[in-house]
Amino acid sequence: MPSSPQRKQDFELLLKGAICALIGAIILLAPYVARSQDMRELMAQAYLAGWFALVLGCAFLVRFGLMRWRARGGRGGRR
Repeated sequence: MPSSPQRKQDFELLLKGAICALIGAIILLAPYVARSQDMRELMAQAYLAGWFALVLGCAFLVRFGLMRWRARGGRGGRR
């Protein structure tokens, strides 16, 4: 469990990224697995929101990864 406020914020960023990416992936894959034709059409119309959520989630995950890398002494990090 994160102890410091900064560490808690970092893990919240990780959680937000994972959830956004998961929601985006579900929205994008839903038209291919939906059984009802109406549900397929509905989910196919939401593809833009799916891509937005997927890209946003991936951006959060990349940001989290960069912060962790820099904190461990990566290029441009604190030493």
